[in-house]
Amino acid sequence: MKDQKHLTLGIESSCDETSAAVVADGREVLSNIIASQVPTHKIFGGVVPEIASRHHLENVNPVIAMALSEAGVALSDIDLIGVTNGPGLVGALLVGVAAAKAVSFATGIPLVGVHHIRGHIAANFIEEKDLEPPFLALVVSGGHTHIMEIRGYNDAVILGRTRDDAAGEAFDKVARVLGLGYPGGPLIDRAARGGDPHAVEFKRVLLEKDSLDFSFSGTKTAVLNYLNHEKALGHTICVPDVAASFQKSVVDTIVTKAEHALERTGYGTLALAGGVASNSLLRESLRALCVKRSVRFSCPAPVLCTDNAAMIACAAYYKAGAPKTVRGGANFDGLGLDADPNLPL
Repeated sequence: MKDQKHLTLGIESSCDETSAAVVADGREVLSNIIASQVPTHKIFGGVVPEIASRHHLENVNPVIAMALSEAGVALSDIDLIGVTNGPGLVGALLVGVAAAKAVSFATGIPLVGVHHIRGHIAANFIEEKDLEPPFLALVVSGGHTHIMEIRGYNDAVILGRTRDDAAGEAFDKVARVLGLGYPGGPLIDRAARGGDPHAVEFKRVLLEKDSLDFSFSGTKTAVLNYLNHEKALGHTICVPDVAASFQKSVVDTIVTKAEHALERTGYGTLALAGGVASNSLLRESLRALCVKRSVRFSCPAPVLCTDNAAMIACAAYYKAGAPKTVRGGANFDGLGLDADPNLPL
C-alpha cells in the first residue's frame, strides 16, 4: 500500500532505449530501468529503426514490470502515466505510446504525453531538488541542439537551434569516419583524452553576429576534408589529436553561444540537458563559464542524460498540473494520444 506521495509511471521508447520508471512527487526516483540496444545497433554503425521497434516490443512489458517491482509498488498505486510521444523514431514511439495507452485503458490511470526534449530538461529537476524556473537551458543531443528560455514548468521558448546537424549527430558522423564506432559521442570523448586539442584548428561556425543558432555541418565537413587531404599525402592520422581538436571546436561553439544567451537574458542559472550533456569537456567548459559569470550551473548525472523514463515521469508530473491535481484534473491526454516523430515544442 502506498503512502500519500504522488506516483508517476514513466515510459520512454523514442530511439533505442526502452525505459520505465516510477517517480514520487515529480523528483524522487524510486526506479529507473533502462534496456539499452547499443550492442545490437553497434554492428550497423547506428540505430536501425525497424530493429529498434522490434526490440521495444520485446522489452516494454518486462521493463515496466521491473520498474514497478524495484519501486515496491503495484499499478493500483500509480496516480499518473507519462509517455514520450515525440519526437523520435515513429515505430519506436508507437510501442511506448501503445503500451502506455493499454495500461491507462485497463486501469483508468490518467495518461500524459511528453515531449522528449521537455523530458531531458526535466532531468535537472530530479538532479537539483531545489531548482525552479525560470532559467536558461542548453539541450545538446543526437537530434537537437537548442538554447531555451524555461519560463515555467510548461512554458519554454526556443532562442536558438541548429540549422543543420545537431552536435550529437556530428559526433556520430566524425566518429564513424575516424573508425571509432558507435555510439560516437562517448568514443570521441574517450579518444580525445589522449589527444592534443590544438593539433588541428577546425572552424567554429558562429553564424550572424546576434544569432543564437548553431551550425555543425561545416565543422564536420572540415574534419572530412582534413582526413582526405592527409591520406592523399600519405600522412599517418593521429586519431586522438583529430578527436580532441574536433571536440574542442564543437564545445567552444556551444560555450560561446551559451555565454551570449546568458548575457542577453540575464538569467542566473544555466541547465544542461541531453545525451551530449555527458561529454566531459562540455560539462567542464560550461561549469567554468558559469563560475566566471557567477551563474548557477545544473547538469544531470550521466544516467539521467541518456534517454530514460525518470525524466519523462518528472515532465509528466508537471504537465499534468501536479501536485495540485491527482487523478481528476488538468492536462491529461485521452486514449487518442498518438506518436508524432516531428512533435513541436
